[in-house]
Amino acid sequence: MKSILGISAFYHDSAACLIIDGKIIAAAQEERFSRVKHTADFPSKAIEYCLNEAGLNINEIDHVVFYDKPLLKFERLLETYYAYAPKGLFSFIQAMPVWIKEKVFLKKTIITELSKLGEYQHKKNKLLFTEHHLSHAASTYFASPFNHSAILVIDGVGEWATITIAEGKGNNIKILKEQKFPHSLGLLYSAFTYFLGFKVNSGEYKLMGLAPYGDINSDVTKDYISKIKKEIIDIKEDGSVYLNQTFFNYSTGLKMINEQKWEELFQMKVKKEEDEINSNHCHLAIAIQAVTEEIVIKLAKEAKKLTHSDNLCLAGGVALNCVANGKLLKTNTFKEIFIQPASGDAGGSLGAALSTYYMYLNCERKVESSNDSMSGSYLGPYYSDKEIESALKFNKAISNKLEDDTLFKKVANLINEGHVIGWFQGRMEFGPRSLGNRSIIADPRNFEMQKKLNLKIKFREGFRPFAPSVLLEDTQKYFELDSKSPYMLMVAPVHSQLRTPLPSNYNQLNISEKLYTVRSSIQSVTHVDFSARVHTVDKNINPKFWNLINEFKTLTGESVLINTSFNVRGEPPVCSPDEAYQCFMNTEMDYLVVGNYLLNKGEQIHWIPKENYKLKYSD
Repeated sequence: MKSILGISAFYHDSAACLIIDGKIIAAAQEERFSRVKHTADFPSKAIEYCLNEAGLNINEIDHVVFYDKPLLKFERLLETYYAYAPKGLFSFIQAMPVWIKEKVFLKKTIITELSKLGEYQHKKNKLLFTEHHLSHAASTYFASPFNHSAILVIDGVGEWATITIAEGKGNNIKILKEQKFPHSLGLLYSAFTYFLGFKVNSGEYKLMGLAPYGDINSDVTKDYISKIKKEIIDIKEDGSVYLNQTFFNYSTGLKMINEQKWEELFQMKVKKEEDEINSNHCHLAIAIQAVTEEIVIKLAKEAKKLTHSDNLCLAGGVALNCVANGKLLKTNTFKEIFIQPASGDAGGSLGAALSTYYMYLNCERKVESSNDSMSGSYLGPYYSDKEIESALKFNKAISNKLEDDTLFKKVANLINEGHVIGWFQGRMEFGPRSLGNRSIIADPRNFEMQKKLNLKIKFREGFRPFAPSVLLEDTQKYFELDSKSPYMLMVAPVHSQLRTPLPSNYNQLNISEKLYTVRSSIQSVTHVDFSARVHTVDKNINPKFWNLINEFKTLTGESVLINTSFNVRGEPPVCSPDEAYQCFMNTEMDYLVVGNYLLNKGEQIHWIPKENYKLKYSD
């Protein structure tokens, strides 16, 4: 038996993953245990969970693998400062003590942290380091159902690489082409995230959600695209990019961009978080989204040209741009596309472990089915009935335990009546998406539901869309999508037959007017451009969630639900039954289902609010 523990940490989205003989046993982000969103801390609690899931102690692990090489990162830092000297001296003076004290001696830090978890012996339980982009590539290819595939990794930056094209064959990955720092599509997208008032490394998905409020055909948007291509980025035919560094400060400064140059170029101020979003913000958002899609498609075509494979595997933070993924799918460049559900740095822990098993230990790889090896991404903690009962008893919660069939019928009726349900089942999802085990669910036909969920439950910006979960076999009834999307990483148009004609002045409306214009019969999962971030539900992967949606179909004729993550703004998705109860009671959710236990908000007579949830989790 070969057991390998993969770790990602010290930047953002720390996580741990355990594989045994190539099988993924457990994986989880540290934020789910610490409750600090996107935490960079060493993933001690995530490691403890993985070990407990396998029934192993830390000294029984054969190899521990870190997801990148800190000394190569340090080399990049030094070379970059040297290249730009004396510019960046202040940043250099601030960065060096941290790097010398903590990052250069990261091996010692990791050994120290692992030793706190048990009798870790680094000479026996060998500590390895793999390159960042190899970790990403391995996380998607080795988890895919392909024996041969093109691989595309796009993120901010690893050690040096920002874009990697690779080829996966059997148990090996070969790097074919790399783009290196400071030229980075991921950092470009993050720069626009910053300029438009969102947080770098966490707000990129908000920028993606804002983009459809812009008009791609407007003169303003076309002008923005022209300026981006003329002044900021040079896009080559193979998808490689070259950024005009006079517009950026991330190489040597303490900010993403040269604010003065951006403001002069786009004739607008850097947006502050509290500033109202206007039409120009929307047009700029769709402009950079369009540029990003163009680059991703060019890169994919180059990967096809280099590998001649019909399959593509995607990873890296930019692979979470599900709009670009949907556009890429429509080009039919590849017959099959697999996207790692934990494409960000959390997934690096998985890739580190898998690359060690197949490439370092040279173990044989066998692909035996058409499904990937992610188990639906349900790789986190599971809670037994006894543990659920204990948590409910601790909170003096009033609940009713129901058999499956009764539960599904009852909850389907509640959704049909317009209620919002917290849905907590099975193992927690690995990655940023909630896929029916830690979800808030509701009726997509309800015109007011998007507003209610955003403002009264999620405490977040009203413009942000919600995803639909649909029975896999009914996907094409609702969406123009001819492939499965099990990880909510593909955006597709809502079927034309479900759409409602828009007013002639639709593109001139402001955000709130667009948001509350009737667009389709499944209004609350139809974004303002008639798109939806689709989650297809397979009966064989998540039978409980499938059965609930199917019961809703029996009742209403519709086999689609709103599915959003079980959390509020600024908080990670809930992990435990206690956290589910706290979130349920501190928001305006109507009912909570934990396992087979159904809770009615109105019956919780013993509840005493402990804190102002809305204030605590605003960001």
